[in-house]
Amino acid sequence: MSNIFGTIFRVTTFGESHGPAMGCVIDGCPAGLELSLSDIESELTRRRPGGNSGSRDESDTPEILSGVFEGKTLGSPITIIVRNTNQNSSDYDHLKDIYRPGHADYTWDAKYGFRDHRGGGRSSGRETLCRVAAGAVAKKILALNGINVSAKALTSCDIEKLRAEGDSAGGIIECTVTNAPAGLGEPVFDKLDARLAAAVISIGACKGIEFGAGFAAAEMKGSENNDKPCVNEKFTTNNCGGILGGISTGQDIVFRAVFKPTPSISKPQKALTKDGNVKEIEIKGRHDICIVPRAVPVVEAMTSLVLADFLLLSRSSKI
Repeated sequence: MSNIFGTIFRVTTFGESHGPAMGCVIDGCPAGLELSLSDIESELTRRRPGGNSGSRDESDTPEILSGVFEGKTLGSPITIIVRNTNQNSSDYDHLKDIYRPGHADYTWDAKYGFRDHRGGGRSSGRETLCRVAAGAVAKKILALNGINVSAKALTSCDIEKLRAEGDSAGGIIECTVTNAPAGLGEPVFDKLDARLAAAVISIGACKGIEFGAGFAAAEMKGSENNDKPCVNEKFTTNNCGGILGGISTGQDIVFRAVFKPTPSISKPQKALTKDGNVKEIEIKGRHDICIVPRAVPVVEAMTSLVLADFLLLSRSSKI
């Protein structure tokens, strides 16, 4: 099911939205890295819903089960779990044989012939807490090397207006990586931008990504798009987004990702049923009106996982 991510810094995530717990196992983290529960909890807190989101509110308190002793990583697998304590599974009973519009209900059933209908199970947005927990560890590795990953929402939502309308909104997140060294990434199939794109697109609700000038490059001339160099291996522009030929240039790595509107809305919608019919439904329960603010730390986490992996890989690139 492709629940493992990474080459050297490898992360396995597990758990369902309405199961007992969710979490991750991190293998390949070097020994001696200072790591505390607060490092993980601070990132998970950023992913939690705000007071106006309307979505399921959990404390998201992490537990470290293995791989850390006296505040430092041991070099052995690090297991982190977060227990689910605020599930309302009955909210989904009436949807057991209905495929919610815009969700993975139909495609999951088409692939496996069986699914956990309670909140989407493994395809729930709650799965992202596993990524954020693992990303917190990756961020610690990057920080030791002076690398910083920071994302922000470029669009904002009028939450109360959308709530009154029973609708939702999407948006765009921009991520910037500073102080990444030149030389990260592989030149053919494992390009840095290809790995970042795969990582970010794997986040539920993400539907597109662009680096540097992105799609605007289609309207530019080569003389405009080529970044202009200056002294000390610097550039006056960054249309490449900090990556050329799949390898980091030493400039800031910059990309933008687009997220679709939350598919769970309370407006009446047509939905396909398991027996092949179509009926009108209204989805009730606790759902984000706009997923973008909570997706910001998830984008940072996936970016950090890719960079930590490539940073460790780079140490075996040359003598």
